[in-house]
Amino acid sequence: MYQHIVEAADFIRKSIKTQAQTGIILGTGLGKLVDQMQIEAEISYSDIPHFVVSTVEAHKGRLVFGTLNGRSVVVMNGRFHFYEGYNMQQITFPVRVMKLLGISELLVSNACGTINPAFKASSLMLIDDHINFLPMNPLVGPNIAELGPRFPDMSRPYDPSINQKLKSTAAEFDIELNEGVYAAWIGPSLETRAEYRFLKMAGADVVGMSTVPEVIVANHMQLPVAAVSVVTDLCDPDNLKPLKIEDVLHHAAKAEKKLSRLFSELMTHL
Repeated sequence: MYQHIVEAADFIRKSIKTQAQTGIILGTGLGKLVDQMQIEAEISYSDIPHFVVSTVEAHKGRLVFGTLNGRSVVVMNGRFHFYEGYNMQQITFPVRVMKLLGISELLVSNACGTINPAFKASSLMLIDDHINFLPMNPLVGPNIAELGPRFPDMSRPYDPSINQKLKSTAAEFDIELNEGVYAAWIGPSLETRAEYRFLKMAGADVVGMSTVPEVIVANHMQLPVAAVSVVTDLCDPDNLKPLKIEDVLHHAAKAEKKLSRLFSELMTHL
């Protein structure tokens, strides 16, 4: 796999002139951050050696290079999920490639459901920690020593320094930013009432179907990472209503302006 990562990174270097400082992964319905960028180059996932393609609605499937509020960035406009049928190495492959391209930190976003009744739809939550309920870990298998250690520490998976900058930025621009624990669930079926109760007892504030594999791999490579969840649905097991993807996209769109502002203003503090 290491050779494939090198080949993909070499292909991208030959295709663009930009040296990205920050990597950003955009979640479901959160692709409009790129509209705030000064775009210098775009590459479709299908053109990059060894990349897979996004199959989920609202995931564009392209790497976008340019500047955001004066900082050079590479943005994954569309990500991969385990429920799409991809393995963990395929899901996290782009993070490996971005690291080899020279990024110094990674920002991740996602859409999620809230188990915490204090969180409202279309609000933001800074991830302080996570619980991995996915059936696999992206580090299972032979360790790639060139990228990181066999047993990476996960005591602080979300970089405290970046998290503090996100909180300060949110306060400065009057952006409500909750903080809590993210649970990664396999999907694509949504959780049952009993599963929501279980997740709440386990200590989760929100639940989603992504992010944790990328965060694990970032920690493996000693790449500082921070993540923000967009609450798109309320998961009260005692008042649970059927969810439609249209509702998810609606709440993601409402919160997208706040997330875009938060990430954009953060660029001046990195």
